[in-house]
Amino acid sequence: WYHDNLTRHAAEALLLSNGQDGSYLLRKSNEREDLYSLSVRGKDSVKHFHVEHTGTSFKFGFNEFSDLKELVMHFANQPLIGSETGTLIVLKHPYPRQVEEPSIYESVRVHTAMQTGRTESDLVPTAPSLGTKEGYLIKQGKIVKNWKTRWFTLHRNELKYFKDQTATEPIRALDLTECSAVQFDYSQERVNCFCLVFPLRTYYLCAKTGIEADEWIRILRWKLTQIRKQLEERKATLSS
Repeated sequence: WYHDNLTRHAAEALLLSNGQDGSYLLRKSNEREDLYSLSVRGKDSVKHFHVEHTGTSFKFGFNEFSDLKELVMHFANQPLIGSETGTLIVLKHPYPRQVEEPSIYESVRVHTAMQTGRTESDLVPTAPSLGTKEGYLIKQGKIVKNWKTRWFTLHRNELKYFKDQTATEPIRALDLTECSAVQFDYSQERVNCFCLVFPLRTYYLCAKTGIEADEWIRILRWKLTQIRKQLEERKATLSS
């Protein structure tokens, strides 16, 4: 979870797009050689805290620790005050340098670019959020079983589809926390089809190529895996 030359803005992009409450990472501060920044996600924002390296210990506010492991152990149990409003944040989830993401999709390149220490101005205007995908898919209608091309966007736990790429309002937003499965589908007369299974409806979608269908399936399955992990962690926290 130590990210050497990651910028403040890049740290925020990673934690907000790919982390969860309590996700944290350590990076070098731009202010002084002996300063580090601990970036922590709390709800929908990221807070940054200075950590000073004295050579033999790490100072954090009024506390002093012999090593970073001791610091993290302390704040895994004692919450940080995250803002002027007094939001409490506990260090729960280290954000590793190597992130478990499907290598198939483009935005992993953004993660790589952030790791190489490019400047914020290089990254922020053009960088997509991690774990996103967009593109045209052909969708089967609900009542009339005809097929229409729609523009799909995947961001966080929402899959939206629009009439076309220029439309500003989606026709529908699908909440992936309610989706139970994503799989290839061979029941249709078309090729490169897959389906998303929801309690009240199964959505049938087709891509232009098998590779593109595979990309959508991989990233959607990865999303479902992440959602299940978060649910299990919440259950474990509540039961403890």
